[in-house]
Amino acid sequence: MANRDMERLEEAASPHVLRDYVLIADGWRGAMINPDGEMSWLCFPSWSDPATFAGLLGAGGGYRVAPTERHLYGGNYDDGTLIWRQRWVTPSGILEVKDAMAYPAERDRAVILRRLTALKGPQVARATLCLSSDYGRVASAQWRRREDVWLAEAGAIRARWHGANGAMPLGEDVGLTAEVRLEAGRHHDLTLELGLGRLHYAAPDADELWKATEAAWAQAVPRCADVEAPKDVRRAFAVLRGLTTPDGASVAAVTTSLPERAEAGRNYDYRYAWIRDSCYIGHAGAAVEGAERVLDDAVRWVTQRLLADGPETKPAYAIDGSAVPPPSHLGLPGYPGGSDVVGNKVGSQFQLDLFGEALLLFAKAAQSERLDADGWKATELAISAIEQHQGRPESGIWEIEPDRWTHSRLICVAGLRSITQRDAPSRWRTNALALADSLLRTVDGTSLHSSGRWQRAPGDPRVDSSLLLSAIRGALSASDPRSVATREAILADLSQDGYLYRYAEPTAELGTNEGAFLICNFWMVLAKLRSGDLGGAGQWFERTRASCGSSGLFSEEYDVAQHQLRGNVPQAFVHALLIESAAELARA
Repeated sequence: MANRDMERLEEAASPHVLRDYVLIADGWRGAMINPDGEMSWLCFPSWSDPATFAGLLGAGGGYRVAPTERHLYGGNYDDGTLIWRQRWVTPSGILEVKDAMAYPAERDRAVILRRLTALKGPQVARATLCLSSDYGRVASAQWRRREDVWLAEAGAIRARWHGANGAMPLGEDVGLTAEVRLEAGRHHDLTLELGLGRLHYAAPDADELWKATEAAWAQAVPRCADVEAPKDVRRAFAVLRGLTTPDGASVAAVTTSLPERAEAGRNYDYRYAWIRDSCYIGHAGAAVEGAERVLDDAVRWVTQRLLADGPETKPAYAIDGSAVPPPSHLGLPGYPGGSDVVGNKVGSQFQLDLFGEALLLFAKAAQSERLDADGWKATELAISAIEQHQGRPESGIWEIEPDRWTHSRLICVAGLRSITQRDAPSRWRTNALALADSLLRTVDGTSLHSSGRWQRAPGDPRVDSSLLLSAIRGALSASDPRSVATREAILADLSQDGYLYRYAEPTAELGTNEGAFLICNFWMVLAKLRSGDLGGAGQWFERTRASCGSSGLFSEEYDVAQHQLRGNVPQAFVHALLIESAAELARA
């Protein structure tokens, strides 16, 4: 039995295409589950900590629940939640496994809920649990049983597994395997607790945890009645809430090192909180009635970072506000075509546009009278940073080589103008408007292409999809000749088969070096709306919202030819722009 279980575990650890993974999360951490019922990625205690389940990168640790019979998989999220219902059709009927993390959660304790139900016919499932730490490089100590609970340690992590009374050891210090037999219509709960240090909690009651989790999701996600595609929007909000800590820090994605293009060296760690992403998420919160908490969390997080670091605010931080570590390698196989990098070079970059994005966010908060005194202090710091650094080469929205990127300066113009339209203190209002006018004149003199459109930088004549934002956010009107020419050039040079790319490579065709960027597609939705093209906006919206995985999750890039997700998943800012686009479409 043990040898066959080991074979099943190895089969489950085999990677799947990214579109087939699902996410469960509780704000402090998230787990990725593949169609085999294998929980193959979970960092603990929080997002950028070492993985406890690291099968996604070809390492140890995992938690599988699946039928013992041949089966076909399918599934869906409960509406407006990150409660996933995996359903397998077997020769005997249908087995459902409902997966979730107890929500809301604590920083140092995670509770993973898995409820098995025989929806049709009697069902037999096998549960296999292998605990590790440090990205699978440190195996668990030997499991031991105390009454009806299994206990183990992996480094500083303590684990308790409830509901697996008849489990058997799976090899020496490898894990446990248990068989669950269900009569038709019956269910069985498996509950896994993870904690730091000794677990002092009483044994969890699965029924109570499920009720509390369902109630918490019902409060966390707004109704979204007045938007296009309300179920998609509610799912996107659930993703954003699942990626956001109680302190308001939203990680860009759950994973690291998932390749944007196979063996191309484009592998990044996105388990950190970006200032720009938080601003996009704040816009999503401001766009939908009942989502004010989303806006408030984003404002609070960005405000704290500006108050702490002022003009030297970094583009991204760990969720506790500490610095993002530089990239390093783990020595793991990695996801096929990818690598094993942790950390991100963004921690050492300067990006001017984040200050403009912060001002746009604060203006949204001020518009609804949700910007407090600290927010106004952060606003003043952002204006000062733009004034101080406006001529400085910086890495821009795409986090590449430093230059005087046009998008960064135009988004600062938009932010300066937007915040001065609110009830801003008079002591700097006039200065901010003058700074916006001066900055626009400078950009107009250095970065206006001879065709009348914006170009990427003074020395780079190419167009860039991020330049759509100048009209979307109000640096210029959508009818300004520069906006019109830029929008037309982007459609002509950067769109293909209904998808947009960031910018064109001098020596490669679109789609050769990287996939389409889904956030750019949603920008085109907003750009079309600003220009009055409602039909065009609807077409771009429908095309883009269908470019998700089987569970409805979006990645950063989309491989148009292969209809596959590329890069880390789920990507928070794509979900944020889906929400904003859906809300504005409905209003239009």
